[in-house]
Amino acid sequence: MIEFIFLVVLLMVPLIYLVIGAAQLQSATYAAVGAADHGAKVFVTADTEAQAGDRVADAVNRAAANMGIDRGRASFSYSCNGACLSPGSTVTVSVSIDTVLPLLPQGWNWRTGEISSSTTHRVDRYG
Repeated sequence: MIEFIFLVVLLMVPLIYLVIGAAQLQSATYAAVGAADHGAKVFVTADTEAQAGDRVADAVNRAAANMGIDRGRASFSYSCNGACLSPGSTVTVSVSIDTVLPLLPQGWNWRTGEISSSTTHRVDRYG
């Protein structure tokens, strides 16, 4: 009985922690890809560049929240090939999400890396 308890603690607890950590990495990956894709799509449908930036910020925050990621861990940037929002130009939206160790107390956010994704979308030529 004692050996069983010792082995469960020694082997199963790190294994479960590893699975939870892998699940958090996967959710950050899904959030980054979804936010970049949706952010590029909403950017090109905006009327002004300021409105487009607000839409991208909203898309990134919603994608992060849907995957249980804190708002402060997700950031984005965009760049335009040509004049932004002019017909035929392209917009690239890049999203980065910081990953942290799971199940730590509040305030102990040990950064373990960064997941990033970017998507390019063309502004419709015919409005």
